Amino acid sequence: MREVVGIDVAKATLAVVLVRDTGKRVHKQVGNTAAGHQALLQWLTRHTPAPAVVGLEATGGYHEAVAEVLDEAGHHVSVLPPLVVAAYGQSQLRRAKTDPTDAELIADFMRTQHPPRWRPAPREIRHRQALVRRLDALLEMQVQEQNRLAVGAQIVQPSILATLAHLADQIATVKQQIADHIDQFPSLRTARDLIVSIPGIGEATAAVLLGELLHVRRFTSARQLAAFSGLVPQVRQSGTSVRGRGRLSKLGSARLRKALYFPALTAIRHNPPLHRFAARLRAAGKPKMVVVAAVMRKLLHQIFGVLTSGRRFDPTAA
Repeated sequence: MREVVGIDVAKATLAVVLVRDTGKRVHKQVGNTAAGHQALLQWLTRHTPAPAVVGLEATGGYHEAVAEVLDEAGHHVSVLPPLVVAAYGQSQLRRAKTDPTDAELIADFMRTQHPPRWRPAPREIRHRQALVRRLDALLEMQVQEQNRLAVGAQIVQPSILATLAHLADQIATVKQQIADHIDQFPSLRTARDLIVSIPGIGEATAAVLLGELLHVRRFTSARQLAAFSGLVPQVRQSGTSVRGRGRLSKLGSARLRKALYFPALTAIRHNPPLHRFAARLRAAGKPKMVVVAAVMRKLLHQIFGVLTSGRRFDPTAA
């Protein structure tokens, strides 16, 4: 048995447990703040041999700062998908759910499963991703305010219109920041130009893809990229009686799936290989959303192809 540290991350606090090689468990709670992170580092220095082996869940962005602090201090950090940890807890018949018990579950997962080490993306990639996600949030707020304007009482409409004007300014500003950021790096400019050469994909979608994919060469195949995006089918079959309808796994990046939906609709009309592909699926009686999902997956294959080959989209080659 090895010593490991499990951290249950919340917005305001971090529940920490150190599981010693003897099985003894030592608990600690600190704030999820810069001061709390430094207190955690000091506690680890006193209680564990350096570097510590630390596991924590990816929790809505609240884990990022403490993970970066621990990594910069030289600790071996693993950032774990919550679904994986939850499934592990079910396999262990865990019933109690509190912050300390969740931290213990994460520590036990680290001790028995040996997940890979996490490393933060370079700063310029994190900045690009932050800008893209900020733009997505602003666009969502804009849609919400437009819906409120359609049904709101007349007395509140001036307020809604003022908010919409402010959001429009912010959206324009962030779009320009994204364009400026991409223009700073020749490799990003090249990647953007390759992606927008695919019919159906514009610069806005290309920016999202560049923000979410990070490095396309970390994927060994287009199918692996599709799996990362949750666009591979999930088959449900067992014995002779269970023949469930296939559906998307949706275990990957929801942001990528969202970004590819409308480009897929455009590609069905204007991307020659995908136009023919969609026609074959419709002729086979496939439902509309099955066709769209399949085209989204094929779009990812085309994106992977142009980025890894370094050549613009060629419909004849496709």
